[in-house]
Amino acid sequence: MNRGSAGSIGSAASASEYRVCSNCRKVLRQEKRIRVSQPLTRGPSAFIPEKEVMQANGLNERTNLLVEEYSTSGRLDNITQVMSLHTQYLESFLRSQFYMLRMDGPLPLPYRHYIAIMAAARHQCSYLVNMHVDEFLKTGGIAEWLNGLEYIPQRLKNLNEINKLLAHRPWLITKEHIQKLVKTGENNWSLPELVHAVVLLAHYHALASFVFGSGINPERDPDTSNGFRLIAVNKFCVCDLANDNNIENASLTSSNFGLTQLKMEATLPCMQQQLSEAALTLPLSSNHGAANTPSESLLWLQWRPNRTSSLQSVQQTWRRQKPHLSLIADSLSELEALMERMKRLQEEKEEEEASQEEMATRFEKEKKESLLVVTGAFDDEMVSTSDVSRYIEDPGFGYKDFARRGEEHLPTFRAQDYTWENHGFSLVNRLYSDIGHLLDEKFRMVYNLTYNTMATHEDVDTTMLRRALFNYVHCMFGIRYDDYDYGEVNQLLERSLKVYIKTVTCYPERTTKRMYDSYWRQFKHSEKVHVNLLLMEARMQAELLYALRAITRHLT
Repeated sequence: MNRGSAGSIGSAASASEYRVCSNCRKVLRQEKRIRVSQPLTRGPSAFIPEKEVMQANGLNERTNLLVEEYSTSGRLDNITQVMSLHTQYLESFLRSQFYMLRMDGPLPLPYRHYIAIMAAARHQCSYLVNMHVDEFLKTGGIAEWLNGLEYIPQRLKNLNEINKLLAHRPWLITKEHIQKLVKTGENNWSLPELVHAVVLLAHYHALASFVFGSGINPERDPDTSNGFRLIAVNKFCVCDLANDNNIENASLTSSNFGLTQLKMEATLPCMQQQLSEAALTLPLSSNHGAANTPSESLLWLQWRPNRTSSLQSVQQTWRRQKPHLSLIADSLSELEALMERMKRLQEEKEEEEASQEEMATRFEKEKKESLLVVTGAFDDEMVSTSDVSRYIEDPGFGYKDFARRGEEHLPTFRAQDYTWENHGFSLVNRLYSDIGHLLDEKFRMVYNLTYNTMATHEDVDTTMLRRALFNYVHCMFGIRYDDYDYGEVNQLLERSLKVYIKTVTCYPERTTKRMYDSYWRQFKHSEKVHVNLLLMEARMQAELLYALRAITRHLT
């Protein structure tokens, strides 16, 4: 099969699935002619104003130097642009990713990119799938493998089980899974090869969380008529005004991607219901906040058939009610309340520390309460046009809460019994030389990264908040730190933030801009990107801890 046909395979995988709310689904059933297309937005992120990211990139020569040195694609992609809001971290990220994809290691280069495809496909992240389809071919990969898992060697197929467990329920991985991979005759994996594969799987599962959590947009492609490769990243319902997606009555045609002409021919009912509400939600912040200004946001409404009257209606509602005053006041009070809670917790910690028994009780309470954090504002039903599924085995397998009620109780992973610093680091470094140092540097960088600011406040110690974010992710994966008071999580993380964290970490493909905008409304976008970096690295470390513990048990 020639390169051109393989390119169309990768591009076909870029058409994706779209999440549809119940109201819109009723219309879709009644109006067979309506197709729901993925809206396109400008800039590297659908969640962050383009000018903010562009300003950061324009002022930072270091980012361009890093891309020249460590980018495997040779260009400044959208992920890198968003991460460049934190250049110190970006360097650690690019160095470790370049090492696992390009430097000497146990696995052949095409294998590395195909494993990245398999990992990203678990979350239907067609952005990453498409990126590594290209890289797979550039490094000499066999084009036929892109037809799906049935075309790949049995050795790669054998990774399917550990791939799905790592992505969704890593606590189920046992030494038996490891033994099965390393003792399968001619298709066996050596331990160095397996560690390399596990690192890649964990990296791309976590990176998919960052892609969805940051609203990473499709890459611009000069080879398509509209300047974009149609890589659906977030599965927004068309009616979700809060997503600020610009489709401007678009008709998108591209035979290269296996897409038929997509036209928006009707206004869905929930659009009408939310139109007046849009004026209440658009102006949530100033230039530092998470939402666009009213004038910017209103531009995205132009796709509606009767767009002039719609704009006038929203503007009139805006002028008449002026709701932003109360919303800004609310978000400011939320910020002050959070800072007050941080101060109080620090004072209480200095006065008297909780006993080990009390901290264990608080962990169990937080673990059970995470069950009540319900994610996904949309129904689970999908309108499917995706070929990403060709890279997935058992697509129905997904995240289940570690502390599920009414089921067999799983033992908590006590971090002190198997830590990254004392156990995981040394094992991974022994079997896959130097990657341990790079990963350790990356984990430490994101955990300790701070500018001592919170929104407009300066000289703030954010250690407590960063630790709560990191440990809450590990809590959802059943990992407990004996020296951490989990009562702090409930004090510091509001419910909307918990919903966002759980969605980005466990069901990243369900993330919407509404979720992103709903928490920390006075914080800067760079601070929210920092949150996403913490979530990504916490998730990757959790997956690695479970996998490396199983490898250690296999060796002993």
